[in-house]
Amino acid sequence: MKTLTKEMQAAITPTMALELLKDGNKRFINNLKVNRNLLQQVNETSDGQHPFAVILSCIDSRTSAELIFDQGLGDVFSVRIAGNIINEDILGSMEFGCKVAGAKIIVVLGHTKCGAIKGACDHVEMGNLTGLLTKILPAVTAETITKDKRNSENALFVENVSTINVKRTVKSILERSPILQDLVERKQIGIVGGMYDVSSGEVKFYHDTMNFGGKR
Repeated sequence: MKTLTKEMQAAITPTMALELLKDGNKRFINNLKVNRNLLQQVNETSDGQHPFAVILSCIDSRTSAELIFDQGLGDVFSVRIAGNIINEDILGSMEFGCKVAGAKIIVVLGHTKCGAIKGACDHVEMGNLTGLLTKILPAVTAETITKDKRNSENALFVENVSTINVKRTVKSILERSPILQDLVERKQIGIVGGMYDVSSGEVKFYHDTMNFGGKR
C-alpha cells in the first residue's frame, strides 16, 4: 500500500474516501490487513502528510481508527475524546485537517458499550469529567423511546443514546463551523456518522447523516 502523496490525496473524492474506509473495515473484520512497511512510511511522511480523512472517535482502547479502518501512517487524522463529543479545539482541528491539509471526509465514530455514554446516562459527576458528560446529556434527553430504567443497566437505552449522540455531533459540526459547512456545500468534503461494534469489529454508517453537498 502506497503512502499518500499530495497528488493522490487531491484525486480522492469524498465518496471515494468513504469507500476507502469501508474497504479498510472489511479487511479488518476479515483479518486481511494490507501489508505495510511502516518504517518506510515514517520516512515517506517525514516531510509532510496528506491524510484523506478526519475521524472523531472515543478514547476507548478498542477504537483505534487506524486499526479499525486498516490505514497506515499519514492516512487519517485521528481525533479521540471520551464520548466522541466536540468542542472548539476539536472543531479547529477539523478545520485544519480539511481546509488546510486537504482531508476529504469527516467521520464521527461512536461505539457500542461506551463508558462515557453510560456515565452520561447515569448522570455521573466527577471532577472535570462532569463537564464532558454534560455535552452528552442532550442525547440522553433526546432518547424518548425508553420510559423505564433510563440508566446504564439498560443496554438498549445506552445504544440508543450512543446513536443519537453521533447524529447530534454530525449536525453540530456543521452548525458550529461555517468553514466545514462551506466545504461540504462546495462538495470538497463529506461528513458522516457511524457506529463501531466492539464485539464484531464492524462499522455501520448512518445513511441519514451522510452529507456530501446534497449528494447522499
